[in-house]
Parts: sequence; C-alpha cells; structure tokens
Amino acid sequence: MIVAVAVCPPTPVLVPEVTGGSAPDLEPVRSASHAAVARLVAGEPDLVVVLAPGIDDEPKDGLAGGTLHGFGVDVRAGGDDLVLPYAHTIGAWLLDRAGWTGPRLHAGSPPEPLDGRVALLVLADGSARRSDRAPGHLDPRAEGFDRTVQTALATGDVAALADLDLATAAELMVGGATTLRAMAEVLAAPSGPRWTARLGYAGAPLGVGYWVADWSAGTEV
Repeated sequence: MIVAVAVCPPTPVLVPEVTGGSAPDLEPVRSASHAAVARLVAGEPDLVVVLAPGIDDEPKDGLAGGTLHGFGVDVRAGGDDLVLPYAHTIGAWLLDRAGWTGPRLHAGSPPEPLDGRVALLVLADGSARRSDRAPGHLDPRAEGFDRTVQTALATGDVAALADLDLATAAELMVGGATTLRAMAEVLAAPSGPRWTARLGYAGAPLGVGYWVADWSAGTEV
C-alpha cells in the first residue's frame, strides 16, 4: 500500500556543489524539496521507491548509487555500485540528505507487487520551454501545461495526471510527463486512499518548470 508521495524535480541544481554554492533563485526549490522528502520519510515507511526515468529494466535496490561527476562535481549518493542514471542519483541524494537509511528501490515504473507501507519519491520536471533562456526557448503553451500539472499536484488529482497528453508534453519538452503518468497509474486503484496534497513550490527559475509536492494518504497536512 502506498502511504505517501513526494514529487521533486530531477535537476542537478538542487545540489549546491553543482552551482558553486549559494544560488538565491534556487533556494526556494531546494528547501521545498528537502522539506517534502523529510515528510515522506518521517512516517517510517517499509520501503521508499524512487520513480524516475532512466531505468528500463529490473529495479535497482539500495546497493545502487550514482555520481554527479558528469556535472563536474565529485558528489556521490546511495550505495557503492555506481549504476544509477542522474535523475535517480538526485533521488538518492535527497534521501541521503533526509537521513533515510531504510530499504529503497529505484525504478522507471512502479514494480508490482508493492507489499507493506510504501512511499514514492517521484522525480519529474515540467516544460523546458518556459522562457527565452530555456533550453527549448519559449513556447506560449508551456506555462499553461505546467499549470495543469501544478493544479493536479496541489489538489491530489490522480485522474488529471493520468490524462496528461504525452504528445503535447514531448513538443513542450516536459521531461516528467511519462513519470507522472506512471505515478498516476499506480495510485489509481479503485480501492486506493484519498490523498491530501500539499504544493510546496512551483516555478521556472531557469526556464524549466519545477514542482515540489507531497501527498499523504487519508490524513490532514
């Protein structure tokens, strides 16, 4: 049973070493991400599943780790077997920063069955076409698409995430669309809990849409 969810952007700029230290424009998304992951693990789930792109075969267990060497910094996260792609490395780094030492699993789609009390750490970002300085340059549709996701994350609307248009998402360079759809699929069980949602951050400080949210099952936040 999934009891908690956190959504954070899989961006290396969450890691201060990548940007050379303090970056005022990024502090809100950094602090919101740390707070969301802290709440995710505070309930002491039996397992944390990191859901992010880059793993298409068998899930990786807690022995797996990753490095941000490709971004010019000697930062490692997770276990000693450095096989994780960068999005999962960011997830492992967030869990490490939150002090999580319990079982973890890295996957591209939620594995089945998921026994016990499971928490999902979902790494997903929005359109890379939010401004003229964005990687994909400005597309006037990008902000509206990201706002649709923002509203769904703020209200716990699983159906809206399941209905995301992947073709439009691809045109808008929405890196997290497939991951959010995968998240929605595993949360859409008819017997699943009602979600209480908290949106911690929404913005595009580098021209790429970032969201931070956390959901809890059947409790007030």
